[in-house]
Amino acid sequence: MVGTHPSSVRPTTVSARTASIRGAAFVAGRARWDHPGVAKLTALLLPTLQRNPLTDLLDQLDLGSGDRVGKRSGFVIMLVLSGIIAAAGVLLDSTATVIGAMIIAPLGTPILGIAAGIVTGRARMVVASLVWVSGAVAAVILIGAAFSIVLPAGTNLNANSQITGRTSPQLMDLVAALATGVAGAFAMSRKDLSAVLPGVAIAISLVPPLAVVGVTLGQGDFDGAFGAFLLFFSNVVALIIAGAIVFTLAGYSRDALALPSRRRRAYTIVTVLTVLTVIPLGLNTVVIVAQATWTARIHAAATEWIADGEGEVDGVTWKSLVARVSVQAPGGRIPPVSELRDALASEVPSLVGVEVDVTDAVVHPVVERD
Repeated sequence: MVGTHPSSVRPTTVSARTASIRGAAFVAGRARWDHPGVAKLTALLLPTLQRNPLTDLLDQLDLGSGDRVGKRSGFVIMLVLSGIIAAAGVLLDSTATVIGAMIIAPLGTPILGIAAGIVTGRARMVVASLVWVSGAVAAVILIGAAFSIVLPAGTNLNANSQITGRTSPQLMDLVAALATGVAGAFAMSRKDLSAVLPGVAIAISLVPPLAVVGVTLGQGDFDGAFGAFLLFFSNVVALIIAGAIVFTLAGYSRDALALPSRRRRAYTIVTVLTVLTVIPLGLNTVVIVAQATWTARIHAAATEWIADGEGEVDGVTWKSLVARVSVQAPGGRIPPVSELRDALASEVPSLVGVEVDVTDAVVHPVVERD
């Protein structure tokens, strides 16, 4: 009587009950998305006639489906070219050249592929897209490092706006990236919005920060490299979050081809990555705001201090938490620095260092007035 033995029946009973619970949870989750309010919002943002079917979306974002050779070769070619253009544009401090690199950069495809894989429960697609993104990151950084060899020793990277503009990301960069990611995901989900993709590529800026990482690493500026990589990483996380939200609203998570049972872990990972991104960006934003306040106070105190002589303050620059006051004074003569130290004692915290860089102000008359 093996067929009626309790030990042989119990596993089947538990399995059926588990399947029933999972089925009920899925139906409940689907019911939430089928709420009339959500349905109206979805219909407004993604009209049925303009919505790309899931098969088309996956074909655009999955480098491992359809014409694999064509997709992958195109991705590699455009990645290398965009990396070269970005590195050249950074070294030349040319905004137009860097924008050209943004337009042809293909990195948005596998990044949004991660979002699509998460929403539809395709773990293989998520992993494969991560591999492509990781390989692209390494390739562009190597290109940037190779290009940095042409820079003379001791080059002042802070004088390059393409570098300084990408080494100190803030929370507003994440906000802008989220909005750009929403635009990109909508463009992939709707048939009538493909024309906005070049604008999305320019706004999100994926390859140029990686080129900056390579250039700064090649010059030994590890703080700058970390800041540029943080900007890239925050843009990637923002694209994934925005893509996941839009693709869910588009109904791809409820599509017959979706695999909903695999999504929970992926959403957890995205949440953790979001927290890990927001924390350093938030801290950096606080530091930038504080530095702006300290800069104004230091500049005012230094101007009042140098007024006792014949010099003038050119400006205040920062290296980490050390402020450098640039001063021009005839013969390099300045008032005692102890006076400036006393003036700053109540203006900036003790963790901030201040130094004065004095340049001899030499005037050469060119045209004498009658």
